[in-house]
Amino acid sequence: MNNKGLLVITELFLPTKGGTAVWFDEVYRRLGGKEIHIVTARVPGSEDHDRNHPNSVHRLNMRRHWWLRPESLGMYAKFLFASFRILARKPIAAIHAGRVLPEGLVGWVGARIFRKPLVIYAHGEEITTWRQPAKFRVMAFTYRHADKVIANSGFTQEELLKIGVSPEKIELIYPGVDVERFRPGLPCLDLKQKLGLGAGDKLLLSVGRLSRRKGFDSVIYALPELINSGLNVHYALIGVGEDWDYLQALARQLQVKGRVHFLGHVSSEDLPRWYNACDIFVMPNREIKGDTEGFGMVFIEAAACGKASIAGKAGGTGAAVIDGRTGLRIDGSKTGEISNAIKCLFTDHQLIASLEEAALQRAHSEFSWQNVAAKTLNLCQ
Repeated sequence: MNNKGLLVITELFLPTKGGTAVWFDEVYRRLGGKEIHIVTARVPGSEDHDRNHPNSVHRLNMRRHWWLRPESLGMYAKFLFASFRILARKPIAAIHAGRVLPEGLVGWVGARIFRKPLVIYAHGEEITTWRQPAKFRVMAFTYRHADKVIANSGFTQEELLKIGVSPEKIELIYPGVDVERFRPGLPCLDLKQKLGLGAGDKLLLSVGRLSRRKGFDSVIYALPELINSGLNVHYALIGVGEDWDYLQALARQLQVKGRVHFLGHVSSEDLPRWYNACDIFVMPNREIKGDTEGFGMVFIEAAACGKASIAGKAGGTGAAVIDGRTGLRIDGSKTGEISNAIKCLFTDHQLIASLEEAALQRAHSEFSWQNVAAKTLNLCQ
């Protein structure tokens, strides 16, 4: 799509897990070939991933060192040297930074020395959680001195305006989804059987890092009421994280351990099948000490598989889930609202069918990676 060289600086890139890593890989492989240079972290499996990648991927050892102050100082230095080497040797038209720190600050230095435009991605949670005075000032300075800032949601756009980023610099571009990989109709009976589900059993699904703000504990808290109301419901969680032990202990405490299934990481082939296997996708996110969900790519993955979602009202999830049209948004801190939303969708067959149809249509019309890449290309002209 693009015959101009780009330098993309991002620690997060496939095969690293997470929506941000997927975003960058999917977009830049569609924007061009070897003239696009990705400077990123070396991770397990990266050699196999990069072997046939259309872009030029440059891997760095990005370990933090406890004896450095700050510990990330080595990351800054490695990003800087690798970026300068490419900028000096390759015909680069623009620099794209995957995050504001450290990538955006490194990109700003390179952009000023080599006189290139700088684009920085904003994800939302960094603006609401980075409250150390020095770090916050550097973050705000870097965003304000970029040529363009890509906001992943209206929520993130508003947060950027609060820290003084000029409105004309902000471009609203939502993340996307691979609508060929994530689609309805994939075989999933074996997955349901793996969990011991019968013909009439219902399955809730969550996907994401097991962290408190995602609201997975609230779904577990809601299970006893759902079961007592006559719903034969199970709950599957895909992902790992700091709340693994806490969530397992909570399931035991509430005596629903046999209905809560911790799947950890699943293969890229099985992930779309798990979305197909569920009846409702649920992530009732909430804000905790400023930490919130900037968008929620998992919601549009579920939508592309023809599933309605239940999302929290915190953060930028309103861009991913339109309340009453493609899913329901509730207060993720209130267990009663979560259980009521689940019961509503399980009992109102007409409503859930209309939500599923609208979610699928919107995934194709607004969130295909080809559309996201086309919007990003406009910044490269």
